Amino acid sequence: MSTEPLPVPAVASPEVIEIERALTRITYLSTRARQHDRLMAMAGVPLDRAAVALLRQVADTEPLRPGELAQRLGVEASHVTRTVQQLQKSGYVTRVPDPDDGRAQRIQLTDAGREAVDRVRDAGARGMQLALADWSPEELGRLAALFHRMVDDFLSYAVEEEPEQPAVKG
Repeated sequence: MSTEPLPVPAVASPEVIEIERALTRITYLSTRARQHDRLMAMAGVPLDRAAVALLRQVADTEPLRPGELAQRLGVEASHVTRTVQQLQKSGYVTRVPDPDDGRAQRIQLTDAGREAVDRVRDAGARGMQLALADWSPEELGRLAALFHRMVDDFLSYAVEEEPEQPAVKG
């Protein structure tokens, strides 16, 4: 892994500028409170955006320490602590011992938490299916493949560019 940062291009290509604009629009649309409320109503899950983000992250990984969750979500540990407490009271997550450190705990989905994540994902996919109803299966397949490739490249670039940081205690 290189320690030298990659040189920043003097000018982005017109295609990259358009991709950035489209991603900004998608991000705006997907993070609007009204859109979130509509998705939660469709899923039948009464959770705020922070709780959904945390549940999705836990669902996509093995149980994590709260500090690791905060780092992955890009938020302060205190936000994760409050959200975990809320989700634990609601029965969506539980704390389990960390097998690597008996003093620490990890956050794990309960069956209710797994069901909630599945319902949110299903509602999101059904909404997306409606929006993309006029797209052919081939177009959808190409878009999915390109999105995955883009995310993989973003992640690879982010790892290369991340400065070394001390481990966050959870």
